[in-house]
Amino acid sequence: MVAVPVQVSPRGYVGTVRARVPASSANLGPGFDTLALALNRYVLVDVEPASKLIVRSVGEGEELAEDSSHLAARVAIDVAGTDRLAITVRSDIPIARGLGSSAALAVAAAAAAGAEDPLSVATAMDGHPDNAAASMVGGLVAAAVVRGGVQVVRLPLDVSLTFVAIVPEVTLSTARARQALPTEVSRESAAFNLSRMALLMAGMADCRLLIPEATEDRLHQDYRSPLFPAAPMLLAALLAGGALASCWSGAGPSLLGICRGVDAPKVQAAGEQALAEAGIAGQVLLLHADMDGLMVDRDGTGGLYDAEL
Repeated sequence: MVAVPVQVSPRGYVGTVRARVPASSANLGPGFDTLALALNRYVLVDVEPASKLIVRSVGEGEELAEDSSHLAARVAIDVAGTDRLAITVRSDIPIARGLGSSAALAVAAAAAAGAEDPLSVATAMDGHPDNAAASMVGGLVAAAVVRGGVQVVRLPLDVSLTFVAIVPEVTLSTARARQALPTEVSRESAAFNLSRMALLMAGMADCRLLIPEATEDRLHQDYRSPLFPAAPMLLAALLAGGALASCWSGAGPSLLGICRGVDAPKVQAAGEQALAEAGIAGQVLLLHADMDGLMVDRDGTGGLYDAEL
């Protein structure tokens, strides 16, 4: 299978197109609305011509309305210029948990519907480019809107790093999480985040340089803690279990431990124990970076029709 960059499928292509896109974890502490990492949980979207709109969902998000209000339908209809589509969504990315589910779905739906630039479509839907960029390109990325377009830079990533995500059974919308943030920050806080972001980028490129302080932040994490009061304790538990650093995943409530692969099982166990002791339902996932990003298959020729989530 070959990763597809921006040119995906011509408008008017007749046949079934499947797009697979990874989850993502954005911010990573100090990189607010800038840094994101693609992770190996996936959403698959099939789009094919039909006599009327048909929407089917399997897995995460299957409880959502299967009609024109579905995000995949809204994106695909906008891209294709018609609602005479059959759209099937299969996902194992938890919804509204800070793992980039909406951005991944938007990228996948746009690509499967024939968008020339799925990243721009998803950025317009999501409101910021970080999650969509990681899902589109794969790996660790920095993303920004420059002169009206999305600029993405793939950053060095130590392949020995593994990621442990605490995913509580608590939903938290990005809109609500943003409402908790201050409208202004001090010069000292801005400088603090810049210093930590530099440390984080060095540590993500070489895990020997990664220290817990690299994911410290003064722009969003502390302000969002009242929305999930157990977060500080759970973040500390990941560090105590052997994580090199820990942070909120996107807008939360999921939390991410960054660790060496050899330490990942004990970090996962520490997260599970902390969740249980806090009396919080949820799961603790052991994840790896996805380095492929968007993958597209037309009529099954690329193998994605046999791919598992």
